[in-house]
Amino acid sequence: MRAEPQPAPYRPDPQIREIAGWIGDPVPVAPFPEARLRFRNQRWAQAVGLGQLGDDAWISHFARFEPLPDNLPEPLALRYHGHQFRVYNPEIGDGRGFLYAQLRDGDGRLLDFGTKGSGQTPYSRRGDGRLTLKGAVREILATEMLEALGVYTSKTFSVIETGESLWRNDEPSPTRSAVLVRLSHGHIRIGTFQRLYALDEKDHLAELTDYCLRHYPGPPPPEDAPGRDEPPVILMHQVVERLADLAASYMVAGFVHGVLNTDNMNISGESFDYGPWRWLPQWDPSFTAAYFDESGLYAYGRQPETLLWNCAQLANALHVLTEVPNLVAALDRFRPLYEAALGRRFAWRLGVTSPGPERDMDLVRAAEAIMREGGLGPDAFFFSFRGGRNAPPELAQALAGRDLLDSSASYWSGPTPEAMLIDEVEEIWAAIAEDDDWSKLHGKVARIRAMGQALGPAPLPPVASERHGPE
Repeated sequence: MRAEPQPAPYRPDPQIREIAGWIGDPVPVAPFPEARLRFRNQRWAQAVGLGQLGDDAWISHFARFEPLPDNLPEPLALRYHGHQFRVYNPEIGDGRGFLYAQLRDGDGRLLDFGTKGSGQTPYSRRGDGRLTLKGAVREILATEMLEALGVYTSKTFSVIETGESLWRNDEPSPTRSAVLVRLSHGHIRIGTFQRLYALDEKDHLAELTDYCLRHYPGPPPPEDAPGRDEPPVILMHQVVERLADLAASYMVAGFVHGVLNTDNMNISGESFDYGPWRWLPQWDPSFTAAYFDESGLYAYGRQPETLLWNCAQLANALHVLTEVPNLVAALDRFRPLYEAALGRRFAWRLGVTSPGPERDMDLVRAAEAIMREGGLGPDAFFFSFRGGRNAPPELAQALAGRDLLDSSASYWSGPTPEAMLIDEVEEIWAAIAEDDDWSKLHGKVARIRAMGQALGPAPLPPVASERHGPE
């Protein structure tokens, strides 16, 4: 896993065509009155062979959605169901987005271009299929910060303002509109499997399982795993491993996704679809991101539990293809995998080596006590004690015997850490909304990327490196 994506040629590979007849619906492109390019992710454009596009060509492909060469001839709105706040909903699907193209990066990883705010689809219900410009700006900030903090996340590839006025109940209206393109390692969700199970499409369920194993490869199950040679069992083990690591990465980042529904769970283990996200202002397991999460179901401290619950919904969908104990054995691995990932990532962000899960968890517990008692958030904690500097006695004891990672980057000598708290997010948006001033956003992105360079690549599970590409 590299800290910077590497340049590669354009390699179209629309593999979704083999299952397009039952996984989605062709949809038209919305005719936007304007197209003003506001953000292009040049480093990731280079990583997929599109860095040479001029702005006019960029707008043609990522606002008007003229097909990329040798790629999908028309967009595809994907079909899925899902649990939303643990209530099953069969009436969802891509309601304001579609799959636009698929291509390979330099490591051969299959990637999707997916949209947000690209117009109405058969699954829009009563929605207008649009995205507010503020929502697009927030997604830029979320994905850039998460990428820098080592979270396996979709990338905001393009944001284009579209000239429409939108009305929303949860922000001042009318407000400006945009269309966003994300670069993502697939858009196959747990909810995609749930839909096929609910409709008793067993053959398609098996076909989708094979599709995922071919295009989102991962390590085999443990040698003693029951049914380890069966495709649904292999997939189940891989998803459990990926989502355990994702849960740990959220916790170490101090990030609260806000809407961890099963339709927002990518089987590739990649985080995506950012709505009411927040970062912790201080250590608080009960902190929530969504104002409508009245029960705290998706609170910061409940995210690992939620991702395990979501894995169980995948197991429920797959149980028609294998024996239930085979899937339960995979689910039973979640907790130890999560704790190992949590400790490994915690040590990395603190700038020390990881001797193993048991001692790493001692470090995590000591750090949580310091944050809780001192009213610190994760950003301040890791910045203050990076490499063991200024460590209080209880933290110093947990750090004893560990080697230091490289902390020579000048970022660590700065006065404060980069953070992503709501007040700064609102300031960045206010400059755009009131004065059309994008300098605060671009400055923030540059500082976040510098922080990511200082942190370096996040550690991966010993058996999982093949699922990550040039991050």
